[in-house]
Amino acid sequence: MPEILHNIPANLENSNRIQGGLAPTWTLFYKETLRFGKVWLQTIAAPLITTILYLVVFGHALGSHITVYPGVSYTAFIVPGLMMMSVLQNAFANSSSSLIQSKVTGNIVFVLLSPLTPTEIFTAMVAASVFRGILVGLAIFALALLYLHIPVLHPFWILMFAILGASGMGSLGLIAGLWAEKFDQIAGFQNFVIMPLTFLAGVFYSVQSLPGIWRQISLINPFFYIIDGFRYGFFADSDVSVWASLGVSLAFALITGFFAWRLLDRGYKLRQ
Repeated sequence: MPEILHNIPANLENSNRIQGGLAPTWTLFYKETLRFGKVWLQTIAAPLITTILYLVVFGHALGSHITVYPGVSYTAFIVPGLMMMSVLQNAFANSSSSLIQSKVTGNIVFVLLSPLTPTEIFTAMVAASVFRGILVGLAIFALALLYLHIPVLHPFWILMFAILGASGMGSLGLIAGLWAEKFDQIAGFQNFVIMPLTFLAGVFYSVQSLPGIWRQISLINPFFYIIDGFRYGFFADSDVSVWASLGVSLAFALITGFFAWRLLDRGYKLRQ
């Protein structure tokens, strides 16, 4: 895994693929990828182990008793949900942990004193979050393919929802990182907001199987639309229209992105 990250060009000034105007953004992006790459056992391997446990426990306990989509085993059904859950959680963790760590240690001053604009900081950190999230998702998919047949019927939708979901969560991570003043607050945000919303977004079940009130509650959860649209890319089947999922996912990414950029532009809790 570290070899993948180290294939990024180390000599940024001499890279012919990078235009001069993108060099500052690329430099911060490179730094962010190196940051989580150095601890890949925690950032990449740990989500894989967690996913294996989910697949073994839920697949063994419920696999022969539940059929959600015709011709799709329950174990195969939950794989896209587990993939997207890991993508969302890791994208959030990447930007939020990086920002709060820089604030607590005081390293954020080096970013603020650099010629980077708020737009460049936002772009680099969200892009690094997307990269980490998709990298974890691909690793989970590769692992699942070792013993499951998982169709990929619409790769465009898979990529679209992966990018929108990861970028929205990367932006939300920036918002949480700017707001938080200590690690406990980030942990609380993850445990009481991100974790419940991802688990209650149809990762392990179809919302059509829920009673009326719980189904309505699920339909106001933006994570549900991201996961449902992502799953559509694999099975060409979903609980709601893929276009409705696309609209909600796009709105989520744009709204969180705008607020994250606006807070960075104001220097919220950074320049006080």
